[in-house]
Amino acid sequence: MSTLHRAGRRLRAHPLVLDAALAAAVLVCMIAGSFTDSHGDKGVTWGIRTPDALGLVLMTLGACALVLRRRAPMAVLAVTCALTAVENISSAARAPVAMAAVVALYTVAARTDRHTTWRITLVTTAVLAGSAMLAGPLPWYAQENLGIIAWTGIGATAGDAVRSRRAFVDAIRERADRAERTREEEARRRVAEERLRIARDLHDVVAHHIALVNVQAGVAAHVMDKRPDQAKEALAHVRDASRSALNELRATVGLLRQSDDPEAPTEPAPGLGRLEELVGTFRNAGLKVEVARADQGVTLPAAVDLAAYRVIQEALTNVQKHAGTAAKAEVSVVRVGPDIEITVLDSGSGDGVTPADGGGHGLLGMRERVSAVRGTLTTGPRYGGGFRVHAILPVRTVKPGESR
Repeated sequence: MSTLHRAGRRLRAHPLVLDAALAAAVLVCMIAGSFTDSHGDKGVTWGIRTPDALGLVLMTLGACALVLRRRAPMAVLAVTCALTAVENISSAARAPVAMAAVVALYTVAARTDRHTTWRITLVTTAVLAGSAMLAGPLPWYAQENLGIIAWTGIGATAGDAVRSRRAFVDAIRERADRAERTREEEARRRVAEERLRIARDLHDVVAHHIALVNVQAGVAAHVMDKRPDQAKEALAHVRDASRSALNELRATVGLLRQSDDPEAPTEPAPGLGRLEELVGTFRNAGLKVEVARADQGVTLPAAVDLAAYRVIQEALTNVQKHAGTAAKAEVSVVRVGPDIEITVLDSGSGDGVTPADGGGHGLLGMRERVSAVRGTLTTGPRYGGGFRVHAILPVRTVKPGESR
């Protein structure tokens, strides 16, 4: 079977050779048919009639024209029809030159649309059958004349069927290719989303803890000589913050491990259940934070819970970095209908730049997190000084394409 498959591929790679072989086979069939007679009591008999010289020439020319049937199908059909018409009109001993015209008609039908195929078929049938019936030596109702109509119909139908099957296979192949491209694009999109999510986690973890370490290290350096006990306390907070940073970094980077890696993290992602612990780290760094909660103890989806936690973490980190040493922060978590609203306010005018002018990715990361769970985020300076971060998150996660 593999040998036949390889031979078929080689022939398809050289269509001119294949057409030449087909033309030779058609010529053999035409010559053999010119020696037979289907009339009489004994059915088809051999050697009753013989082709004349004109018939042999016409059959040879018709077969030679088939060699070019792929390159010029319409021209080959016109030539073979003309040769058949000449044979129908002039030859007493009929030679089956119409066989070449039927093959040419099949080629045209296999390469054109259906409407064109049937128009050409009607013209071809009219030329061949009309020339045989009106000007031929046989009576118009002769079997050979009526057979021309049948053979042209068979050739056109076979060519149209091949064209339809070829179009069907091409459509299936195109759909398969399109589905493969869609799968690849979806895989690339998911990889990009996962990389963005991990980058946001890394930014939130590093920015939060490094800001706390920086503040506590500054406090320790400032009071090291005069108040060593307070310096020790600040260094203890540095140690705790750095340990927390390492643990969260290990958990985040662990997402990149293989699923069967025994060292992959199994602890749950942080959420509003750890809000007091998060606020305590900022209070230890000297930031005055007030928390008000009216979320009615609602259980949030994991993605929404993590987004709420990260928004508060990033907002307080920005307060710690940008709002100044005398700033105060207010955090509120309120359940409002089907949503939960997170608001972080600070009262400091800031010694440096505002979060929006800092050139970092904190606000962008918050916005992406909130958008990922189909929420909304608004940020901006407050009237009279300070900064405001307000996020509205759905209590129920909304799938893509689903309306809220």
